[in-house]
Amino acid sequence: MTTQTALVLEGGGLRGIYTAGVLDCFLEHNIHLRDVYAVSAGACHACSYLAGQKGRAYHTNVDYLHDKRYCSLTSLVTTGNLFGVEFLYHELPEKLYPIDNAAFCKTPSDFHTVVTNCVTGAPEYPQVRDLFRDIDFVRASSSLPGLSRFVMLNGVPYLDGGISDAIPLRRSQEDGHFKNVVVLTRDRSYRKGPSKSTALLKWKYRAYPALVERLEMRHLAYNAQLDFVHNAEKTGQAFLIAPSVPLQLGRMEKNREKLDSIYQLGKKDALERLDALREYLTT
Repeated sequence: MTTQTALVLEGGGLRGIYTAGVLDCFLEHNIHLRDVYAVSAGACHACSYLAGQKGRAYHTNVDYLHDKRYCSLTSLVTTGNLFGVEFLYHELPEKLYPIDNAAFCKTPSDFHTVVTNCVTGAPEYPQVRDLFRDIDFVRASSSLPGLSRFVMLNGVPYLDGGISDAIPLRRSQEDGHFKNVVVLTRDRSYRKGPSKSTALLKWKYRAYPALVERLEMRHLAYNAQLDFVHNAEKTGQAFLIAPSVPLQLGRMEKNREKLDSIYQLGKKDALERLDALREYLTT
């Protein structure tokens, strides 16, 4: 365990299987960062990483692709959630592919998800201390706007952390981590453009003006965060791992071979930078 270092994981829906590959490479080579700040799919995969369960994030992503309870229009229409809440956050971790919560609770790492307060539009960073008790922090971080219902925490509605802080490097630095390993799910050349669904989301969330403002400015904020990450890399404050080629995935990708190839790419990209990463962490 390296002190005063943190792992920063962005989201990206099913692109997160790239992150699963990176994290499995870390587990294979005993790379453990002191603390974790993670968003959306990154938060989901961080659970398996911190529990020490290599391969779990991969299998929970690809083994149930054609199960309507996992991700389907049927789930969206009948429950208001594209990704089935009961299946993903209870059936899978408690029964089908149990998470090792005992191992997770023993880790000395602090694990913070990023969630967006829909009233204020601001990011919040709740700490996950128990994967059964605190699973709604992970669920809120992963609740995509327009494709998920609000997650209510203490009577307040929350959605995907990527709306307000898609790459929480700055928060990690504010908490005292002077070295950060950042895993992105977009290649280094990527820049986000305006969303085509902004008008629809503005109407849907019209009762939450601060949230609407975040959604309207999301692409600009994300690109500014990318600039911040790249500058931090230049000054040694961040070590960046990003896809070596652009990832081409549909929002509801069902092609297991395609997902597997991206998982393998994550392992390959991480392995190729392993020596440089160890040097970064120890100097």
